[in-house]
Amino acid sequence: MMKCNLLLCMCIFFFNVNTIQSQIKSGKIIYERKTNLYKKFKNNGDVKDWLKEEDKNKIDVFELYFNDSLSAFKPQETDLVEKMSWSTNKNSVYQNRQANKRLTIKTIWGERFLLQDSIRICKWKITENKRSICGYQCRKAILNVNDSTRLYAWFCSELEASIGPESLAGLPGVILGLATEDGGVIYFAKTVELSKPPLEVLLVKKTKEKMYQTSELKAQISKDFGKEKWGKMMLYNQFEIW
Repeated sequence: MMKCNLLLCMCIFFFNVNTIQSQIKSGKIIYERKTNLYKKFKNNGDVKDWLKEEDKNKIDVFELYFNDSLSAFKPQETDLVEKMSWSTNKNSVYQNRQANKRLTIKTIWGERFLLQDSIRICKWKITENKRSICGYQCRKAILNVNDSTRLYAWFCSELEASIGPESLAGLPGVILGLATEDGGVIYFAKTVELSKPPLEVLLVKKTKEKMYQTSELKAQISKDFGKEKWGKMMLYNQFEIW
């Protein structure tokens, strides 16, 4: 009986050790984002009149760095000349999960804006659907952003930080795959590197630039340009989805 109890205790001990070791608290993830510009600009007349079929899918690359409390999501730097750079947004998002703070850097009409908010609260519905991304087992979750927008995410609980592309959070693990319901925008992790990012990568450099809250900047732009068709589309693309 004593041997059985000893064996049981050893099994529990090793199970707990393996469970602790399997929780990854820091790393670097490279995402590829594919944006279908036909779908994005579908309300702007016949987009096919000015956008060729071979150019309809725009690819952008992002990096996500994280540790046990901080994360930084940002566009990957490149020296290549980008085709149709104006057609997609490239936000940078810095989050401090312990302090419940989020800083988003947006570029709108060539001007940089800093938005300081609390971490976004997302009410996800976790499903039993699973798939493998970059060799990690992920589960599918669904988020109803508003009456017309639904997002699908695939998160990995082995990567324990509650983060993902853009400002999305609230799942018990890192989001490795993300897509709008119509497939117009899709993020997928291409590599997962298990490393400790340097602190300077996770922090925003000090600046004297004006800080906005997202609701404040959105209200200002809506007042100035919200009656225009292009203004409404810009507001939707900048503030409604991510």
